[in-house]
Amino acid sequence: MREVQNQHIVVVGAARSGLAVASLLKRKGARVFITDHGAIADNVKAKLKENNIPFEEKGHTDNASGADFLAVSPGVPTEAPLIQEYLNAGKEVFSEIEIASWFNEGPITAVTGSNGKTTVTHWLDHTWQKAERDHITAGNIGHAFSDAVEHTSENTDSLLEVSSFQLDHIDTFKPDVSLLLNITADHLDRYDDDFSKYAASKFRITENQSGNDWFIYNYDDPTIANFVNMLKKKADVPKLLAFSNQKEPEESDGAFIRNQNIILKINQEEEVLMPISDVQLSGTHNLKNGLATALAARASEINNDVIRESLKTFEGVEHRLEFVREAQGVKYINDSKATNINAVWYALDSFNVPLTLILGGRDKGNDYLELADQIREKVHTIIAIGEARPLIEEQLKTIVPHFNTANNMNEAVRKAKKGAKRGEAVLLSPACSSFDMYDNYKHRGNEFKKAVNRL
Repeated sequence: MREVQNQHIVVVGAARSGLAVASLLKRKGARVFITDHGAIADNVKAKLKENNIPFEEKGHTDNASGADFLAVSPGVPTEAPLIQEYLNAGKEVFSEIEIASWFNEGPITAVTGSNGKTTVTHWLDHTWQKAERDHITAGNIGHAFSDAVEHTSENTDSLLEVSSFQLDHIDTFKPDVSLLLNITADHLDRYDDDFSKYAASKFRITENQSGNDWFIYNYDDPTIANFVNMLKKKADVPKLLAFSNQKEPEESDGAFIRNQNIILKINQEEEVLMPISDVQLSGTHNLKNGLATALAARASEINNDVIRESLKTFEGVEHRLEFVREAQGVKYINDSKATNINAVWYALDSFNVPLTLILGGRDKGNDYLELADQIREKVHTIIAIGEARPLIEEQLKTIVPHFNTANNMNEAVRKAKKGAKRGEAVLLSPACSSFDMYDNYKHRGNEFKKAVNRL
């Protein structure tokens, strides 16, 4: 545990994680000041005043300078002038998840990846519930680690979803079990449009792990495979568990598919876990997510009966390929959580019926032509929304028979209804962030669901 009592700490960003870490540090005796370049929500201001935490909004003044260290919210880029001021002065900058970990008392299981981390974190939570294991579930999932960490003991597992932004500013953060699901181009606007910098951020999840810890990784991802080859050359390497739905990992324990069964190989001994047909969630990506979940449970000494039960009963996550309703024979699917190209590719891969696809939002450097083959095969209508409309139109208009734009979600859903026929599906899978029109992907997904339920 790092001592923070009487230290002067500035927290940058007054959204959920900023408020949570400021409150935690205040409870631990630090002198906390919170600063935000934008307006702070009234309910947050009320909580800050209640906790006697001074703050400023709509810009950073000299009050934000001169702290012992800086705590930064995930939404604040490293290039922000205040962050650079501290770094250039040789002062430490920490993420909320790093600071919360100083006060954690039990094992940490941490999940990262470009896609699937929310699903896997929820799946872990479901598994731990089935095992009746004491745990908290927090992180990038919508519940800050700082809000939950004081409820941990040495017998409490912390199940954490961790983003690249949170990993950018870790120091001693060390999961007992880490999972790296995949790495595809995402958030490149925060990494100088450099995929290698983004990947390096994800790899930091293993930075402080040693031979007593576990690293669970996607054997089929070439970027991760190259990293693992380098990792093996280190003196103190975490125990490796690979998962694959394409081939049997060589020279490695892990989980894979053989004869339509899930096989676990632990200590070079194989055991049949269950048929893949018994996994509740459909889609090849969800099969991989299930393999990763099973390995994390085994690494945490949860038995196979519980793992089987979890894989058979987990029903998925809101806003991730979520069935909303069927109207006049057309199914409406909310995949608002799909904020990058790869997530949309997986979504399209899950369907075998003609589709109307609602795409768009705030672009993050996407190349929509990466979806061209899937779209030609499955999508007859694209409806583009948000700031990305011109780019989507430029790249995809000639790929589909019908291309439309809409000014808001209601209009998009009404246009989708006109073109969709019985037996087809309307899919919101935006490939973009939501911040041009909505607070977050949940807000966007909820607006889609409201629009669908008004039909």
